Amino acid sequence: MAEKKSKTTNRFGPRYGRTTKSKVSKIETAAKAKYKCPFCTKQQVKRVQAGIWECTSCNKKFTGKAYQMK
Repeated sequence: MAEKKSKTTNRFGPRYGRTTKSKVSKIETAAKAKYKCPFCTKQQVKRVQAGIWECTSCNKKFTGKAYQMK
């Protein structure tokens, strides 16, 4: 029996194929990561919605890419 891995794509089970699930996993980990704030330079920026980012330290909201701030 195959060993379960603790990735976010386990919810798909055997559906959709390996390539698609690896792309989704890469996007989701980038979206959930914390980034460096351009205003206060702390590592506290989180994604609020697609393209909207907020620093939890200085409470500034700004726009960026949909899934990554870079």
